[in-house]
Amino acid sequence: MAKATTHFVCQSCGATAAKWAGRCEACGEWNTMVEEVLPQPVAGGRGSAVASARRGLSFVTLDGPVEIVPRRRCGIGELDRVLGGGLVPGAAILISGDPGIGKSTLLIQALAALAGNGVDAYYVSGEESVDQVRLRAHRLGLDGSSVRLAAETNIRDIVSTLEKTPADRPAVAVIDSIQTMRHDGLEGAPGTVSQVRACGQELIQLAKRRGIAVIIVGHVTKEGQIAGPRLLEHMVDTVLHFEGERGHAYRILRAVKNRFGATDEIGVFSMTDLGLMEVENPSAIFLGDRDEKVSGSAVFAGLEGTRPVLVEIQALVAASALGTPRRTVVGWDGGRLAMILAVLDARCGLSLGSNDVYLNVAGGLRILEPAADLAVAAALLSSLTDRALPKETVVLGEVGLSGEVRAVSQMEARLKEAAKLGFTRAFVPKAGVGRQMPVEIRPLKRLAELVELFVGPNGEYAPKPAGDQAGDRDGAARPGRRGQPRGTID
Repeated sequence: MAKATTHFVCQSCGATAAKWAGRCEACGEWNTMVEEVLPQPVAGGRGSAVASARRGLSFVTLDGPVEIVPRRRCGIGELDRVLGGGLVPGAAILISGDPGIGKSTLLIQALAALAGNGVDAYYVSGEESVDQVRLRAHRLGLDGSSVRLAAETNIRDIVSTLEKTPADRPAVAVIDSIQTMRHDGLEGAPGTVSQVRACGQELIQLAKRRGIAVIIVGHVTKEGQIAGPRLLEHMVDTVLHFEGERGHAYRILRAVKNRFGATDEIGVFSMTDLGLMEVENPSAIFLGDRDEKVSGSAVFAGLEGTRPVLVEIQALVAASALGTPRRTVVGWDGGRLAMILAVLDARCGLSLGSNDVYLNVAGGLRILEPAADLAVAAALLSSLTDRALPKETVVLGEVGLSGEVRAVSQMEARLKEAAKLGFTRAFVPKAGVGRQMPVEIRPLKRLAELVELFVGPNGEYAPKPAGDQAGDRDGAARPGRRGQPRGTID
């Protein structure tokens, strides 16, 4: 019998090495190299060169018939939206999120709704006992559901059991979680690279072979990434991320990858005593506590997937008592904030380098699109001059390094959503204005035109006269360093 050989595998990125090292050379993480036994090839097996040479490929043309499999709705509208219209039979779905965010709660509710519609729903837990799952279902009022529960960690036993499901009945299976599953044909503890790869492959093959929609739960790291190597994300069809701040009652389900629908689609839920409730109008929720008379606030008309969402962006510019001013960002990219501050400095003559800057996206939503650049700049200018933006005004537009305001996609859909919520005016890029818009448009070609509204001597939102509170404070808006004239937009 051949001697088993070993290698060292990084548990963060999956890189391999012949010898142990304290730091992974591929990803730079420390203390992630774990020794694993290399699998021994089987003579004449599927992976051998002889067996591969005997098998031929059967090619077809693109104009052949395509069978469109109907989707299966879960009964939870926000979850169906994120999935692209419902569950696809044979799909492998990975859902991740922080501990206690509500992953198991959402999946139990979805399985109960599916079981009520005649779907065979299976829930396999590797972290909790059956009694613990029953207690959660009882708290949610789902104890009368026909969901089938099991507590098991051996992946072969799980797959062999699900193989016996009736072929003529639709089925959905939830595996909670993949890091607790183990493959008895491999050495190593559950959660290692080899175990996660093997268990994930077994579940994906089961989904494709039997037409079962398999939902896999994955743990996340402190940085919010799925624990373990990224290979599992590449293997599955759909990756969903459950996010939300612990101080907020709202949870956001975001599609990071979806082979059967749009990416970056979001579903909004509210955590209550009875479980997760759908939020059909997230814009009204995110703007519910907004104070229209406070400076440093701007409403951004964003787009999450195919859904327009209005969200409040809050900014605070204050004099710094430190040698290095603070830059604190919540819900946005800190690098883009630094870029906006640099453009305001270099292109618009505003010096903000000595001020602390705090930026927050209200409601716990994280904005990923650059169309929020102009709204962030408006919030910064509003805080700097202590002048609130006009009532019922939305702002959207991308800012370039030369100070130009670039067009954004689907502007009409964004403004229609704003009009439904009572907004009547919008600051938008001039390049995107063409047809009749549902609200009054204020086109902007350059960022300096927005600055002139706040800091110019004749600006609409110019600072208070000398001697007033806002005009006397350190860091208040002042004419440009180069003495350029300020005025209003025609």
